Amino acid sequence: MVGIPRLVIAAPASGHGKTTVATGLLAAFAARGTRVAGFKVGPDYIDPGYHALAAGRPGRNLDPVLVGEERIGPLFAYGSAGADLAVVEGVMGLYDGRVGAGDFGSTAHVAALLAAPVVLVVDASAQGRSVAALVHGFRSFGSVRLAGVILNRIGSDRHEALLRDACEEVGTPVLGALRRQPAVATPSRHLGLVPVVERSAEAAQSVAALAALVAGGVDLDAVLALARTAPPLAAEAWTPSVVDAPHPPYARRPVVAVAGGPAFSFGYPETVELLRAAGADVSTVDPLRDEALPAGTRALVVGGGFPEVYADRLAANAPLRAAVAALAARGAPIVAECAGLLWLCRTLDGAEMCGVLDADARMTDRLTLGYRDAVALTDSPVAPVGARVTGHEFHRTDVTPRSGAAPAWAWHGAAPEGFVAGGVHASYLHLHWAGRPEIASRLVAAASRVAD
Repeated sequence: MVGIPRLVIAAPASGHGKTTVATGLLAAFAARGTRVAGFKVGPDYIDPGYHALAAGRPGRNLDPVLVGEERIGPLFAYGSAGADLAVVEGVMGLYDGRVGAGDFGSTAHVAALLAAPVVLVVDASAQGRSVAALVHGFRSFGSVRLAGVILNRIGSDRHEALLRDACEEVGTPVLGALRRQPAVATPSRHLGLVPVVERSAEAAQSVAALAALVAGGVDLDAVLALARTAPPLAAEAWTPSVVDAPHPPYARRPVVAVAGGPAFSFGYPETVELLRAAGADVSTVDPLRDEALPAGTRALVVGGGFPEVYADRLAANAPLRAAVAALAARGAPIVAECAGLLWLCRTLDGAEMCGVLDADARMTDRLTLGYRDAVALTDSPVAPVGARVTGHEFHRTDVTPRSGAAPAWAWHGAAPEGFVAGGVHASYLHLHWAGRPEIASRLVAAASRVAD
């Protein structure tokens, strides 16, 4: 049983201030000495980085679509172990789930799985008494417990009093009211907020400002009291040592390099944890800084990020590009998702990349976004032929051609996608390995067979 106090921060839609409130709550409670844990509903990579900065521990994702709803409680228990309070930031609007699947994967779905009270953040900048109708509608729709409201972007004392009176009419407590504060705004680009790793000093200042804003405008004691009303959760903590395909004891733990730094900042912490549990020594390589792979590297994992922003600097690092090409030529397993796919191409917007794949990438104006139910078309370090997975696409780039002679995946309504060649598996599809822990075992096993 998990008895950690918890609450879910939701909103009527995107843009109301969930990240501001969730990150500010984590930072404000941490400043009071409360041990906090932050979570994000859905496949988002960026918000958990701000949660981690505020909480001092990894921010984690809770996505029933990617990992299965049966793992949400266990992943929550694992990620919140030792905490006094867990704050779960929602995704989009409260009841917005996977397209065509009702509220599956929504904030409301995760709140129900965690038996957690919900706090609705409302951008009230252009609202008066009508806020009561909005709050009442969200409280009466569905089965989650909407237990309070935080009003965001309030213009004046008079405006706040009007809104509080309206919420009182419908019997919904107002836990806080935040004034408009341009100083705490976080910069964004084409895929969302700028990640913490790209603006570490400024991000720390932003989080501190959010802590002050929330501490000054939210009744933290009332929030904690609400979180403590969550009942014990019947869940056994997930552990990365439970891998579906057990690995043999390796005479020497193979080194798996994982790309990081500003250009490749998208990754779930469970990926590294599963690799270590599967028998690997994991080292980080920053393609903007490091000119060589870690000593003894026998496999490489390159997740998502913003290589298009750093294309010239990636191109200038010719020694590392050559080392990656040489690793691929040895048949070593290389798993690349989205940004990693672009880096392995010949070129990205004309800048020279690693040249592992016979393909070229470019930025476009079109956003590709959504979950994909995919089947593996080619045996690879990621999956055997015929394996079925659910992943997520999120990019504004194109790769030509879309796939190689041996494609990685197929899914409904699209041509085969991705590249499998030797030990390389490169695709736009992001996977959460906690939902497919055997990936780590397959990759480490393949790395152990790479000759010196």
